[in-house]
Amino acid sequence: MTNESCNQPAVMAFEVLKAAIIDGSAARLGRLALAGRQTIETPNYFAATSRGVVPHMTPDNVEKHFHAGGAYMALEDFIEQPQQASARSPAIYNAPTTQLRPRKLHSFTAMPPSIVTVLAARRIPAVPAPMGNSNKSVSVFTSNGFQAVTTSAYHAAVENLRPDIAVPLADLTLGPITPTSKRALRMAERTDDWLKAWFTDLDSAAVLGPRGIATFAPVLPVSYSIQWEYLERLSEDLVPTNQVSGLAIYDPDIVPDMLNDYANLTPLPRLSLAPPATPQHILRQIPLGLDIFVLPFINAVSDSGIAMTFTFPPPSDEPPLREDGTRTLPLGIDLSSPTHKTSLAPLSPNCTCYACTKHHAAYIHHLLSAREMLGWTLLQTHNHAVMSSFFASIRATLAEGQPAFNDAVRRFRRIYDPEFPAGTGERPRARGYQFKTEHGDKKINKPAWGKLEDEGQASEKIAAKAAEVKEKMAKAAQGAEGEATVTPQTSGQETPLVPEDDVSDLDHKGFAKIVSLVSLDDDKDK
Repeated sequence: MTNESCNQPAVMAFEVLKAAIIDGSAARLGRLALAGRQTIETPNYFAATSRGVVPHMTPDNVEKHFHAGGAYMALEDFIEQPQQASARSPAIYNAPTTQLRPRKLHSFTAMPPSIVTVLAARRIPAVPAPMGNSNKSVSVFTSNGFQAVTTSAYHAAVENLRPDIAVPLADLTLGPITPTSKRALRMAERTDDWLKAWFTDLDSAAVLGPRGIATFAPVLPVSYSIQWEYLERLSEDLVPTNQVSGLAIYDPDIVPDMLNDYANLTPLPRLSLAPPATPQHILRQIPLGLDIFVLPFINAVSDSGIAMTFTFPPPSDEPPLREDGTRTLPLGIDLSSPTHKTSLAPLSPNCTCYACTKHHAAYIHHLLSAREMLGWTLLQTHNHAVMSSFFASIRATLAEGQPAFNDAVRRFRRIYDPEFPAGTGERPRARGYQFKTEHGDKKINKPAWGKLEDEGQASEKIAAKAAEVKEKMAKAAQGAEGEATVTPQTSGQETPLVPEDDVSDLDHKGFAKIVSLVSLDDDKDK
């Protein structure tokens, strides 16, 4: 970058209000501010979107009922290119802008102007690619299969779409297999090279200036000792010149070591891209020093028909004894269960969200049973309200002091189940249902049609039908020799196997229509 662009003021401002680096905890309170967007108090979370929208929520409902303040989007959701039109530009690149939404990403997705947008190459959680990344490209999963996106193409897309926060490309190996030390070293080297190219291609004050795009540099999920050179360059070269505004963390366990060795990285906001699966995982990552979380489990919980019911701090009363003999509280209730068929209670006690104040559990149970999309919309509205209240209570507890927060975390882990309950209802149809994430997994969506009976019943019916046809053929043969007749099941009168009526009588009875060969030829000529 040029010296002038290096000296540009920061794109965004992050202020640490209270830090608590005691007893090995790096939990802190902060405030994140971007020009033209609502201020975000941290710790907090961003919604995980699908094709740029919060699942089941229209933009007006997001503006009314969504209080997290940010949305995570993936470029792979927008860039499918069919083979028959491979040269066609994705529609999002040509989206018109308005005075209210001058950035294309906001305009194309109709995201409310107050919401902060984060753009990365891949969604969370990402689908593992059968082919690895190359020196100049990464593999992304679009609606019509995997495609390679070059570093220059990704940089051009970011400059065109203008998100509020952008995450540069990182060389990640997705899947359960841990990369070898040689592969991990290559990941760090590639990511370092791509970050250098990032600031070379986006060398413009209009793009990275005070009203431009904030860069959250990726921190890889590999050993700290392998990527120390990359982190050192971030700390010594990029942070002092305001080129890096934050960190995108793919492994929270690296943060404590990173904070001990690189003081320049400590004031930066940290976005967790290692998605927690439960509230307990969130409470584990906050003491490690994470500020903002992307939570795809909210979408999964809503799709399964679960309404979240947990609170923080947890109730002080001892939980009642459950049928399974435990004294823990569930993290949510299954609204597809028949037990809620006549329940006039809200989804969660003392919840003030729109779904709980305007409707009751029986109504949402009915909507889910009828597969009405409104049911999942109300569930999503409620679950986001629960998560917003959860983080607000975390911030309030941290303000009381680290001991109060630690005590509340211990009680939360003791009182609540470690996992969400499994929903028993049928889920809405999901995008990407044709893809199986693991070998042998069933498709996500239930088939729209299929056999009415199982294979055994179908085989029996086929065998019975074959025997019936065989019997009729035998009787027909006897009729040809001995002038036998076949008696239909619907009539007691004997009817010849071949009708004896002439053609005119059959036509009069509606059996057939007489069409002359001449008329057929005339129609053919026409």
